[in-house]
Amino acid sequence: MTSTGPSGNAPPHPLHFRDFRFYLIARLSTHVAQYAMILVIGWQAYGIARETMSTNAAAAQLGFIGLAQFLPLFFLTPVSGWVADHFDRRHIAQATALLQLACATTLAIATWEGWINLPIIVTIAVFLGVARAFSGPALSALAPNLVTPPALPRAIAFSSTVWQVGVIIGPAIGGYAFAIRHWGAYALAVLLFSIAIVALGCIGKVKQPTRDTSRRPIRQMIDGLAYVRGNRLVAAAITLDLFAVLLAGTTALLPVYARDIFHVGPTGLGHLAASPAIGAAVTALWFSCRPLRHEVGLKMLAAVIVFGLATMVFGATAFLSPAWAMPVALGAMMVWGCADMFSVYVRQSLIQIHTPDAMRGRVSSVSHLTVSASNELGEAESGFMAAFIGPVATIILGGAGAIVITLIWSKLYPELRLARSFDPPRDSAAGKRKES
Repeated sequence: MTSTGPSGNAPPHPLHFRDFRFYLIARLSTHVAQYAMILVIGWQAYGIARETMSTNAAAAQLGFIGLAQFLPLFFLTPVSGWVADHFDRRHIAQATALLQLACATTLAIATWEGWINLPIIVTIAVFLGVARAFSGPALSALAPNLVTPPALPRAIAFSSTVWQVGVIIGPAIGGYAFAIRHWGAYALAVLLFSIAIVALGCIGKVKQPTRDTSRRPIRQMIDGLAYVRGNRLVAAAITLDLFAVLLAGTTALLPVYARDIFHVGPTGLGHLAASPAIGAAVTALWFSCRPLRHEVGLKMLAAVIVFGLATMVFGATAFLSPAWAMPVALGAMMVWGCADMFSVYVRQSLIQIHTPDAMRGRVSSVSHLTVSASNELGEAESGFMAAFIGPVATIILGGAGAIVITLIWSKLYPELRLARSFDPPRDSAAGKRKES
C-alpha cells in the first residue's frame, strides 16, 4: 500500500488507514455480540432459577455464570498473552470469533426449540470464557500495528472507545432483541460474529513483533507479568479497574431489579441496559470532537468516583416509589455509562501507549484478565453477595467501595494523578503501517 495521508505536520487521523477501519468494525461487532449474550444468558439463567428458587438463591446462579466465564480467563491469561505476541493476531481473533459464533448458534437453537437449561448455559459460558481469553489480547494488541506511530495515541483512544461502546451498548441491544424474540439476541450475535470474521479477513498482513527465541515460553509469559508489576503507571491503571469495577458492577443484578424490584420484564431490562449506552455514546462523541489532552490521570480518578456514586444511586432506587424508581434508575445508569466510558478511555490509552509493541500481547492479556475479573468475577461476587445480604445492599456497598478504592489508589500511585497527557514515552516503538 502507498501512503495517502493528509499533508502538513499534523499526525494522520486513524480512520485514514484502511486496515484500521476494518479493525474497528471487527472489534465493535465482537464486543456488542459478546456483551449482548452475557446479559441474555444472565436473564435466562435467573428466570429458569426463579421457577424453583427464591430471589436470593436465584441471584446466586448469576454468580455461578460469572464464575464459569472467569475461570478460563484466569487460567489461560499467561498462555493467551504469549500466543498474541508470537502468532498472527488477525488469525487468533478470527478463530475466537468462530468459536463464539458456534456458542451463539447453540444457544439460539436451544432457546428456539425449548431445551435450554442451566447446565447448557453454564457449559456455553465456559466456552465463551475460553474464546474471550484469547480474543481480548489479540484484538487489543493488533490496533497499534495498523497505523503509523504519529497516529498511535489517537488510534489507541479510538480502539478503547469502540471496545467500551461495545461493552455498554451490547447489553442494551441484547435486552431489546430478547424482548422481541427470545432466540433473537443469539441470532443477532451470530450475525455480528460473522461480520467480525469477514472484517478481520479484510485486514492485510501486519508486521508481527520480533520473536524472542532465546527465552523459553514460560519465561516470556512471566516477563509480561513482571513488566506490569515494574511499570507503576500501567500497574496502577490495571488494578484500579480491577478493584473499582469489581465492587461497583451492577450489570449482573439488572435482571433482579428488572424482574423483582421494578417489575418491568425484559423490555424494562433493555431500557436499563440502554441507559449506560446512551451515556457512553455521549462521552465517546465528545471525545471524538474534543480529545482529552491535559490532566488525564486526575480526570480519570474523578470519573471513577462519579462511577461509584452513580452505582450507589442506582442501588438506592429500590427504596423509591414506583413512579420515581425507574426514571431515577435510568438517569443513574446513564451517568454510570458516562463515567465508565471516560475512565476506560483514559486507562486503556495509558496502558497501550506505555507498553512496547513486543510486550503488548502479554500486557494486554493481563489487562484483559483484570477487566474480565472486574466484569465476570464481579458478576460472581455480586450474585453471591446478593444471596447473603440482598441485591440492594450489594450494589450500594459496592459503589461506596469503588470510591474508597479510588481514593486509596490516588495516594498509593501518585503516577496516576501526575499523568498529564497521552504523549508516548520517548523510547516507545511501534510498528509502522502505511495508509491505504
